[in-house]
Amino acid sequence: MIVDPIYDNARLYRIRKETEDIKMEKKDIDWSNLSFGYQETDYSYVSNYKDGKWDDGQLTKDHTVTLNECAGVFQYAQTCFEGLKAYTTEDGRIVCFRPDLNAQRLKDSCERLEMPVFPEDRFVKAVEEVVKANAAWVPPYGSGATLYIRPYIMGTNAVIGVKPADEYQFRILVTPVGPYFKGGAKPITIRVSDFDRAAPHGTGHIKAGLNYAMSLHAIVDAHAQGFAENMYLDPATRTKVEETGGANFIFITKDGTFVTPKSDSILPSITRRSLMVVAEKYLGLKVEHREVLFDEVKDFAECGLCGTAAVISPVGKIVDHGKEICFPSGMDEMGPVTKKLRDTLTGIQMGHIDGPDGWVHEIKCD
Repeated sequence: MIVDPIYDNARLYRIRKETEDIKMEKKDIDWSNLSFGYQETDYSYVSNYKDGKWDDGQLTKDHTVTLNECAGVFQYAQTCFEGLKAYTTEDGRIVCFRPDLNAQRLKDSCERLEMPVFPEDRFVKAVEEVVKANAAWVPPYGSGATLYIRPYIMGTNAVIGVKPADEYQFRILVTPVGPYFKGGAKPITIRVSDFDRAAPHGTGHIKAGLNYAMSLHAIVDAHAQGFAENMYLDPATRTKVEETGGANFIFITKDGTFVTPKSDSILPSITRRSLMVVAEKYLGLKVEHREVLFDEVKDFAECGLCGTAAVISPVGKIVDHGKEICFPSGMDEMGPVTKKLRDTLTGIQMGHIDGPDGWVHEIKCD
């Protein structure tokens, strides 16, 4: 369903000309006190798929999506999404982190859900275009805030029989956000969940909206019980660590080895994959990407959750049905190895440390 009814060339030229004239003066926002929540910005990006092809796509000021009541996204949850950030470096550049991997992961999600793939090169260009158009919303360096970028695809035409939709819409919204966890780098307490996040051979390895819907009850209940997150175990045997509702786990052994769980039903976190490189190539740590038995967890020295939203959130305690697993790193501050990992990765993202080629993607606004 088309959001903007008018797609004529004159209007498209006017919108793009407006974005070219945007100055880098930031919005008048209390950046340091932003929550991790949505607020409307100037532009979104939209492209529609019909008759077997994607249209050229464009920026839009209309942030309202109007769809048929029988749209595939409503009836059979045919939707997937991505998440990445844009931020301002110390020297004033606007950059984002490894958007090519987001494009690749969205491709994998679309293929699993029988949705048309939005071309990977166009994905990166669309991210560039919408960030450039909203440059004034990219938080300033040192504020602790970022511009969160949410690309997503959904089935838009009416579908009543159980089958894939024929028409789709790709959109990107952006919104300035503060830290995902209000305590920032302060260690959190999580619990072992009785619920399963994903099914064996299911969709746990892709970023489908339905995966997150399944975790909502569990996270609401966890918060009500005083926990920041859930630890999900593998659904087949419930003996192996998988992930939380929105992040991968990392562990540090007492001899300094970096360990992260491996499973076919874990989402391949871009942050986790980057931290594996940081651990090995920058910090000289031994890296193990393998199955992690829950029985091992009590013997680790440090634990953290990693993902785009939080980067790394340290875990100080895991509660397993009343039994506490307390990590030696404690509840007061991030463990020393986890801190080095986080500082190195964010240093690469902010341009303080030279990262591997292609990791930091500059968005030129001049």
